[in-house]
Amino acid sequence: MIVDLSTDTASIPVTVTATASVETPTFGATPHREAGAQDAAPSRRLLGVATLLGSALSNQVGAAVGSLAFPVIGSVGVVAVRQFVAAIVLIPLARPKVRSYTWAQWWPVLLLAVVFGTMNLALYTSIGRIGLGLAVTLEFLGPLAVALVSSRSRGALLCAVAALVGVVAVTNPQGSTDFFGVGLGLLAAVCWASYILLNRTVGRRIPGAGGAATAAGVSAILFIPVAIVTFIILPPTIPALAFAVVAGVLSSAVPYVADLSALRRVPAQLFGILMSVNPIFAALVGAVVLSQGLALVEWAGIAIIVGANAATLMLHRVRPAAKRTTLAR
Repeated sequence: MIVDLSTDTASIPVTVTATASVETPTFGATPHREAGAQDAAPSRRLLGVATLLGSALSNQVGAAVGSLAFPVIGSVGVVAVRQFVAAIVLIPLARPKVRSYTWAQWWPVLLLAVVFGTMNLALYTSIGRIGLGLAVTLEFLGPLAVALVSSRSRGALLCAVAALVGVVAVTNPQGSTDFFGVGLGLLAAVCWASYILLNRTVGRRIPGAGGAATAAGVSAILFIPVAIVTFIILPPTIPALAFAVVAGVLSSAVPYVADLSALRRVPAQLFGILMSVNPIFAALVGAVVLSQGLALVEWAGIAIIVGANAATLMLHRVRPAAKRTTLAR
């Protein structure tokens, strides 16, 4: 997952949003696509919605499949392979002109690479401890926080309170709670928020998806020694490597292509709202594929957090419209 739809930019590798970016840790989208999407025919918009939902489902199925390799190569091994797959897919597509980069362009790319790797490592390790649905829901607090800060409205405060209630319901803090797993999920959220903000900077300084693709490449390089040590300690099997590769394809390659296609057909605001289904899909996939059932209160917490994100995005859309009306008067 990586696409970032901020109020003035839309870019990311497999993850993003619209004032609430999504995601998914998807790379690169350009602002002008939203304008074109506004005039899209209903059939094109419907196709875009279907594509986005398919992208979200692919992302979560990929994470579930990757977790099947945890017993053999651990979450670190799976993430390493996923980073390699992301780089192999994104670099040829974006063809970044790295030799022409200045230091002002390189430093946000390098930070983005570190955040990208840390985000996926924290998320996958969290999945291994507290389950897919809860880990993804906690990670989703990252783009939600960006959306809340960007909104700056009274309604956003209510959404923030609602999100907090949702977090309590999801984590259900008590003596038996895996606080380390919860902490990793929250670390992934911080990384996702940072990823969104860094993508805005990279998008302004490097045209197209070149910056995000370069970050994916740097992240993959950083994971080479990690992968070597991991695979020496935990010798991989062919099935485990296959699961990890499938995770990279379904969670990086497929969402990248799907999200860029969808952004040509749906407005950025709708894109952000639809990306809110990721925690729901994660919980459903976790229950069906990994037999990770959730209690009713946990489902309620997920619904509250998803609703808070959607409400925040809609509030952000209403505020500019209200300002335009006032100026017109």
